Amino acid sequence: MTIVRFVARPMLAATFVASGVDRLRNAQDTADQLQPALRQVQSMVPSAAPVTGNEKLVAQVIGATQVGAGVLLGIGKFPRIAALLLAGTAAANALVEFNAADATSPDSRRARRNQLLKNVSLIGGVLLAAVDTNGRPGLVWRAEHLASDARRNVQTFSKDARKQLQKAERTVRAAASDVVGS
Repeated sequence: MTIVRFVARPMLAATFVASGVDRLRNAQDTADQLQPALRQVQSMVPSAAPVTGNEKLVAQVIGATQVGAGVLLGIGKFPRIAALLLAGTAAANALVEFNAADATSPDSRRARRNQLLKNVSLIGGVLLAAVDTNGRPGLVWRAEHLASDARRNVQTFSKDARKQLQKAERTVRAAASDVVGS
């Protein structure tokens, strides 16, 4: 792991861990903020009512996800999966905070916009972490090259097999001509 990754991942993760701990400590406050968004989800997806009806549980799950994924990202274990989870929680957080923020005065609108930009920046950071392969090829690259190598091996095998068949054919013809000529 490069020094940049060694330092940057924990720095990025720290915000999410702190936010997750805060959400867990103040789950009811977070639940109150989540309520309008969860109602919208429930109106669009009625089958989600058992989940969206319990705002406090959703707040606790988001907080626990942020803590867990933040710790995983920070220590470098499963960083791509952790970063994807953090991107999802950050997007939900951005939506909830933007909708809950005061927008009555120019100063409050400016603060709301700055908070949204911060959240969008965090989402961008964790998305970059999600696609970072740490200098190693990703699964798609590995699969493509595995398929290419397999094709090459089949072609080589088929050339060798053709040569073997041609050699066997010559041997059989020679033996047949010896039998016919005798």
